[in-house]
Amino acid sequence: EVQLVESGGGLVQPGGSLRLSCATSGHIIRDYCMGWIRQAPGKTREGVAVINSFGGATIKDSVKGRFTISKDSAKNTLYLQMDNLKPEDTGKYYCAADSTYGGTCATMTDFNYWGQGTQVTVSS
Repeated sequence: EVQLVESGGGLVQPGGSLRLSCATSGHIIRDYCMGWIRQAPGKTREGVAVINSFGGATIKDSVKGRFTISKDSAKNTLYLQMDNLKPEDTGKYYCAADSTYGGTCATMTDFNYWGQGTQVTVSS
């Protein structure tokens, strides 16, 4: 069974920072494509950042330079560091994992395992 448990969301003012964490098991961190996907109210889900089993990352254009995805294999944890947050970053952020293509990330939204999500609200 694949378990993905997110934490770190909250309310932050524009320009602030948050770090999201996703705890999982060792073989998921090592062998799967993992990513962060967000969904704002009334909008479809959008991929924010993905990282493959080799550590190669892809970041959505609108958050490049502000968001960083990383993973710590020793702690079995995926991270999303979010800096200079904007109101349009508000949404529920989901951690996800996929093994369909081995450790390669074929897309930024199609994953076969999902966490429950953590809410991020950027507002003054």
